[in-house]
Amino acid sequence: MIELKNVVKTFRRTRVLDGLSLTINDGDRIALIGSNGAGKTTMIRCILGEYVHEGDVLVNGLSPRRDRIAVLRHVAFVPQMPPPLRMPVRDLVAFAARLCGTTQARIGEIAARMGLDIEEVARRPFLKLSGGQKQKLLIAIAMGRDADILIMDEPTANLDPAARQILFDLLSENLDKTMIISSHRLEEVAMLVNRVIELDRGRVVLDDRVEDAIDPGLKQKVRITLRRPDEAFAKAISEWGFTSSDNVEWSGVIAGPDRLRFLGMLARYSGVLAEVEMRELAREAA
Repeated sequence: MIELKNVVKTFRRTRVLDGLSLTINDGDRIALIGSNGAGKTTMIRCILGEYVHEGDVLVNGLSPRRDRIAVLRHVAFVPQMPPPLRMPVRDLVAFAARLCGTTQARIGEIAARMGLDIEEVARRPFLKLSGGQKQKLLIAIAMGRDADILIMDEPTANLDPAARQILFDLLSENLDKTMIISSHRLEEVAMLVNRVIELDRGRVVLDDRVEDAIDPGLKQKVRITLRRPDEAFAKAISEWGFTSSDNVEWSGVIAGPDRLRFLGMLARYSGVLAEVEMRELAREAA
């Protein structure tokens, strides 16, 4: 279990996390969405114990700051930005295997599935790899170890379509794990996740469980409040049959099978969303 309690993080007078409180249970597979600057990466870095912050963060009851080694034994992480490591790939793989309690062969197998032959780049410094090669190697290191928690910050960045599909196949083989996947493409991870959390200005503005999204009898009554009228949003939401008297407060109903597609649409306009409320309305026979 991961718990964040009233977490506040400020960078140079800018409050990036603003009293963030959230509980992530074992087995939750979360799509973490939100616009740039919403606080997604900062939240992840706090979970990893990389930032000093106000409030509390606990992973399985331990503080990532005080008990970082113990916490990170259970966490596999793929960063949004690859680190500027000058270490040769062969040495990096050997070091990661020792540190994570796995084997170089296992990491190599995952890399090969991703389309990266480690032997071909073994002597090259990690820093000199292409963006796609770096991402494939980092994914191989993360997925090539045993971890209870998988955290991936924009993992499809720099990946070609074939490699993205292989990544999703790898993740689908690990659905028993707790996952946090930060992504701008909700539709890509929709089939993997059972919960969608949207951040905006360091706060949770949407927390939706989607295990029942395929239930054809489920309907959701949705109320949306914007910060200001937005013409593009009005056009998009009207196509879903939503109505508004002032172009700020919108209301409508969506069917269960459409929920993730609807949330993906909302994610494109997260910058103008002030509040989203979704409430189960009725169940009908299929």
